[in-house]
Amino acid sequence: MQRLVILGGGESGVGTAILGKKKGYDVFVSDFGKIKDNYKEVLTINGIKWEEETHTEKKILNADVVMKSPGIPEKSPIVKKLVEAKIPVISEIEFAAPFTDATTIGITGSNGKTTTTMLTYHLLKSAGLNVGLGGNIGKSFAWQVAEDKYDVYVLELSSFQLDGIINYKPHIAILLNISPDHLDRYEYKYEKYINSKFRITMNQTKEDYFIYDADDEAIAAWMKNNKIKARTIPFSLTKTFENGAFIKQNKMEININEEEFIMETESIALEGKHNLKNAMAATSVAKLMQIRKATIRESLSNFQGVEHRLEKVLKIQNVQYINDSKATNVNATFFALDSMNTPTVWIVGGVDKGNDYSELMALVREKVKAIVCLGVDNKKIIDAFGNVVDVMIEVDNMNDAVKMSQRLAEKGDTVLLSPACASFDLFENYEDRGRQFKQAVQNL
Repeated sequence: MQRLVILGGGESGVGTAILGKKKGYDVFVSDFGKIKDNYKEVLTINGIKWEEETHTEKKILNADVVMKSPGIPEKSPIVKKLVEAKIPVISEIEFAAPFTDATTIGITGSNGKTTTTMLTYHLLKSAGLNVGLGGNIGKSFAWQVAEDKYDVYVLELSSFQLDGIINYKPHIAILLNISPDHLDRYEYKYEKYINSKFRITMNQTKEDYFIYDADDEAIAAWMKNNKIKARTIPFSLTKTFENGAFIKQNKMEININEEEFIMETESIALEGKHNLKNAMAATSVAKLMQIRKATIRESLSNFQGVEHRLEKVLKIQNVQYINDSKATNVNATFFALDSMNTPTVWIVGGVDKGNDYSELMALVREKVKAIVCLGVDNKKIIDAFGNVVDVMIEVDNMNDAVKMSQRLAEKGDTVLLSPACASFDLFENYEDRGRQFKQAVQNL
């Protein structure tokens, strides 16, 4: 009996444990932190052994294969020991994929992953396909493979999940964009992070498809020097293609396999230039899956968007409050500020992942009237923008951030929570941060 050890007792860990048990592995779950009660219950009911707040080496280093949760860095001591012992350390996606015959669509990129994944899922589900949603979002992929029988999965894949694949390949891969993010996990080497993203296509063959942003410099540079075996489908806001997706005279055009799809951009529910790219990528998948044009049109015009991503919360005294808590890096905040067309009070800050704020400078000069710093250490933000905006305030909780913003905002302004940072200094995660923002706005 093969021994499967799982590091991390969260959603992906518990899902993998259930699938492993079902497939006859001897399963053990080890979490260096605490395991949530509901997950403990699931493990116990299924007769799966677990431990928390420790890693017992003799119970881990006897594994045949180890599934590591994406949040655990490669440089953690237990992972180093496993690598030294030549025990394969893989991701949930790699473990689960061989146990399903379903077609998988893998979506990665520094920004827009969740929106594109949700939109792709919405397009396929509205067309009546039997489709599951997983990866970095929602219910664990492995758990669904164990319990459900989907024909298609739409998977949001982070670079950490892609680092743990060996043989996995999506039938359709999307690479939305690449900008410096999580460099703390890649020895601060941008090339390492870029290579990580391109792992999504490494096992693809000429039977598969690779959809990518032809405007993205990092993607273009990599593709110049490396060969992609899959059939490529580019999308762009500025170029046009015989085979690909583009914008021309306020219309989105998609030409794939000699078939054309055209839709007025203003009928697309998602706002902003970056969302046109997300829509081109998702629609390309829908075309490859042979979904009817009328269904695609309807789905693109009624899609609701994603919580915590440029989510309009409330308008109070003619001030619009927007929750973009999911903006955990500079590039995501760039999109948010770029889509503001009123004077903006910007709530920013948190745990910095090696941010370079200079690329926001022009947008901040043009659009931001006041900055509210919401973090334990705001020095870098103050150094960057202290001379650029008239008002700069520091707070250490969400209620104060929202109250101060209300004082600073006038009729017709926008208050934008777009932190450009991780949330772990003051919040549990970006969802908690976004929910606290919405609660504080509702209490105004």
